[in-house]
Amino acid sequence: MTAPSTEPVYVISVVARKIGVHAQTLRIYEREGLVQPARSRGGLRMYSEADIERLRLIRRLMDELGVNIAGVDVILNLMERVGALEQQIETLQDELQRARDRHLPAPQPFRPQAREEA
Repeated sequence: MTAPSTEPVYVISVVARKIGVHAQTLRIYEREGLVQPARSRGGLRMYSEADIERLRLIRRLMDELGVNIAGVDVILNLMERVGALEQQIETLQDELQRARDRHLPAPQPFRPQAREEA
């Protein structure tokens, strides 16, 4: 599965319709720092597919789990931090494997020893 595009292509009215909320709700989310749409040269809010996915997650947290805006902010920040830490772990594991490959002999294939018959 590929990551959603970060190219800002949707205006606020289209996004509000897609998400099923009023445009003012999206403005509130922006003011609270939950989403940061790009701005066109004329100052219009422009949303990407990634923004829409984030907004869908926000709606799920609020509608299905009853989380308030402050709680959503905490959850989103924690999710971002966990993602960054997972990436860091992956990088460190790759570095460790490269160091092992450089400094340790390659494992030898297992060859059972022949049994001596008595």
